[in-house]
Amino acid sequence: MSLLADPSVILAAENAISGNIATVGYGLAVLGPGIGLGILIGKTVEGIARQPEVAGQLRTTMFIGVAFVEVLGLLGLITGFLFT
Repeated sequence: MSLLADPSVILAAENAISGNIATVGYGLAVLGPGIGLGILIGKTVEGIARQPEVAGQLRTTMFIGVAFVEVLGLLGLITGFLFT
């Protein structure tokens, strides 16, 4: 009897890959906010270096932006755990 005709080999091959491919998508969704944070913080530091007198305003705006970007990242991460 051939290994390909053996039902136990076929069942083992079908069950070899398990899980949800959406988990990979949600994991990749966390990359976007990471890149966004890098750009946001980098541009804020650049703005403070160019005009130090507006550092307080830029820092406040940056922290508001960081909060929104972090929420998106956490939603992507938590969604991946919820739907696996």
